[in-house]
Amino acid sequence: MIAEIADGSVTTPAGFLAGAVHSGVRYSDPARLDFGILYAERPCTAAGVFTRSTVQGAPVTVSREHVAKRRARAIVANSGIANVATGARGLADAREMCALTARKLGLATEEVLVASTGVIGWTLPMERVREAIARVELRPDGGRDFARAIMTTDTHPKHTAVAFSIGGRTYHVGGVAKGAAMLHPDMGTMFAFLTTDAPIAEAYIDPLWREVVDETFNMVSVDGDTSTSDTAILLANGAAGGEPFTAGSADSSLREALFAVARTLARALAADGEGATKLIEVRVSGARNVDEARRAARTISSSPLVKAAVYGNDFNWGRVLMAIGRSGAAIDLERAEVRLGDVVAYARGGPTNVDPATGVAAMKQREVIIAADLGVGSATATAWGCDLTEEYVHLNADYTT
Repeated sequence: MIAEIADGSVTTPAGFLAGAVHSGVRYSDPARLDFGILYAERPCTAAGVFTRSTVQGAPVTVSREHVAKRRARAIVANSGIANVATGARGLADAREMCALTARKLGLATEEVLVASTGVIGWTLPMERVREAIARVELRPDGGRDFARAIMTTDTHPKHTAVAFSIGGRTYHVGGVAKGAAMLHPDMGTMFAFLTTDAPIAEAYIDPLWREVVDETFNMVSVDGDTSTSDTAILLANGAAGGEPFTAGSADSSLREALFAVARTLARALAADGEGATKLIEVRVSGARNVDEARRAARTISSSPLVKAAVYGNDFNWGRVLMAIGRSGAAIDLERAEVRLGDVVAYARGGPTNVDPATGVAAMKQREVIIAADLGVGSATATAWGCDLTEEYVHLNADYTT
């Protein structure tokens, strides 16, 4: 049984510390945390999934190199400047952030991962970065501050944790995430950092993490734009003891716990999309295979026309069918069904002629569920997005000026 922990965070699992400070890397408000470190007191197995964009930030390059060894113990992160398209200097700065953090914590440089988010094309003011690293104080309750430090246009920090028990041992999974725009992960600007005190075998942690990411963070879309900095990291320190979880482990509780934390964070990212007033959950069923189910769900959730209809309470179910068709997923219109909220809009080859007032009422919920059965198979997928509002345009029209 997976139990949610009230106000849990990335430092809820035993043996993880974190801290954050205001560095002034970009933001001038001294009350705003914008620089943080997450640290494991003991060695960890680690896995990372990163953006597939052909334009990648220097921190992605460095972290990809370091986590390839499946070992890491710390993450140093900043918000405000993404350190992307900054050439040789940007790469040197990312490496220096790792080296300075490693020196502070008594680690090898390769045990430190780095993540930067914010404006593309600006170089980091390294004198402020160096000073911030020196000032960060690590605490067992520092996870919530760390969640605040990675925010850009997020309206609130995103963190959660769960517990599960096996054979008399209790394990924990905690996590933090950020992202509110340029969010359409393809592994928005998205960071997701999860920790666990369960032991995970080195050979198992990477395929397990990729499976979890594919079902959760890769099913989120705010605006269809994939970031240059998407980074999702899992650290497992084994502090709770027991034999390492492997691909052959009979109990699925670890995967369920990781999925529960990642799903909670993924939904929170979608709900906090820039300017959003509603969360959209898209549930696709009856697809020919999982790939087509995911493509259909992501296309619906990211469609500007669908998102605008949700914002305007417009019961325009035809846009859902349009998005399915654009996705390339197979659909049998004679067997397909589309629901908006709890109202069936299309079934068995034609519209159900819903009363307009009933349709509008279905769209007025804070969470709008769009369900589509494609009628050609048994595969399913769920995706999350948000409505498209005027505020999104305002926020992104003056992001740097």
